[in-house]
Amino acid sequence: MALSARDELKRAAAYRAIEFVEDGMTVGLGTGSTAYFVVEGLGERVKNGLKITGIPTSERTATQARSLGIHLATFAEHPTIDLTIDGADEVERSTLNLIKGLGGALLREKIVASASRKLVIVVDQEKLVDRLGDHTPVPVEVVQFGWQATSAALSKLGAEPVLRHAHEDHPFITDGGNYTLDCRFPRIDDGKELERQINAIVGVVDCGLFINRASAVIVAAADGIQVMNAP
Repeated sequence: MALSARDELKRAAAYRAIEFVEDGMTVGLGTGSTAYFVVEGLGERVKNGLKITGIPTSERTATQARSLGIHLATFAEHPTIDLTIDGADEVERSTLNLIKGLGGALLREKIVASASRKLVIVVDQEKLVDRLGDHTPVPVEVVQFGWQATSAALSKLGAEPVLRHAHEDHPFITDGGNYTLDCRFPRIDDGKELERQINAIVGVVDCGLFINRASAVIVAAADGIQVMNAP
């Protein structure tokens, strides 16, 4: 099936990102439409002799990586990751702070990012924003028990939480067995402080604010590939 123009740009940016991958690295493998192209490109390089170990952020990514012959391992074997390549739902231009988690793998993505020496993000230009939350809610992963109370506590921070559903009558369940509350905030002025406040709420597992984590962001634009380095 032919790719759309937007997907062609995503693939080009993803293939630029995998140039950071070197032989012998442990590589975190992200989740989502852009990360799909990253894993695809790495599979081609592995077929041509590249030796890496992958740590996937979701079952979906793990299935794709195995099908392409990418060796996978766990944190028990590799507690530190050399490089993670992933996508994002929003990137704040001035800081490279991120919102992630609309793909449903928030917790695993944050664990992998936290364990990585370097985090490279791949996005198309539509994901760039002047301020986090301009277009995207902040996903918050919460335990199922008492999620209504957790939602009420998030509301006190100014959020408008909406329980994510997989189907009309079935809440979406993360790979960790939790629910996700998609939280719109009227304005995010201090992402670091908001991340701290959200994660301090009892019942919250983690949130989709990734503050001061990205080393570089590779942007696919109609006029070419742009590499933005962290300030």
